[in-house]
Amino acid sequence: MELTPEEMRRVFVVYSSALAPPIILFAQWLRGRLESWFALFYAISFAVCAFGWEIWFTYGLWAGQNVDGRRGQALNQAIPEHINWLLNSLADAGSISLVGILMVLAVYRSDAALRSWRWPAFGILLGWFIAQNVFVELYLYHEQLSVGSQLSWAPLAPTGPWWNPILFETNGRTLQLQTQLPWLIATPILYAAAIGCFRNLNKKPATIH
Repeated sequence: MELTPEEMRRVFVVYSSALAPPIILFAQWLRGRLESWFALFYAISFAVCAFGWEIWFTYGLWAGQNVDGRRGQALNQAIPEHINWLLNSLADAGSISLVGILMVLAVYRSDAALRSWRWPAFGILLGWFIAQNVFVELYLYHEQLSVGSQLSWAPLAPTGPWWNPILFETNGRTLQLQTQLPWLIATPILYAAAIGCFRNLNKKPATIH
């Protein structure tokens, strides 16, 4: 079974968003330009996303369908179940979490937001995480996450499939509570992790701000 053009775009987005960040980080490491705190934050982000929800959603571990039951055969062949959680977690850690931290640094133009908790910085991260997740649910994975597809309970999706109201609907595509909870809950965890990594491993002198 062949992929449709839309499915081909989806496969490209999944693989590129998952693999581009580690390739870039590895290239920076070879040049001696990869800061240790940044690499550790990437690893922590991967673990939070993988064990927080991606593994659970992929395999349907508790009261949910596995990913193969929520998408077509062509996609199942292009993105096998056993690497689905890995690719999604890599994308979560690199293309989302790292980009969020870079956005914070760009807005502040200093490392102030990583030396102590700043609520505006938290707001930037929360806005970015939720915005990208809304896009993913409505336009990238809408068939896998639509009404009728039952996702597993997960540590960062504690309401499970049992209480999952529709928050928004447009053009037959729905935005539901369960799929928004992981990034909502993960935001303070990841921001705190970024601060901890930076404060403990950053070797550069403090910037003036």
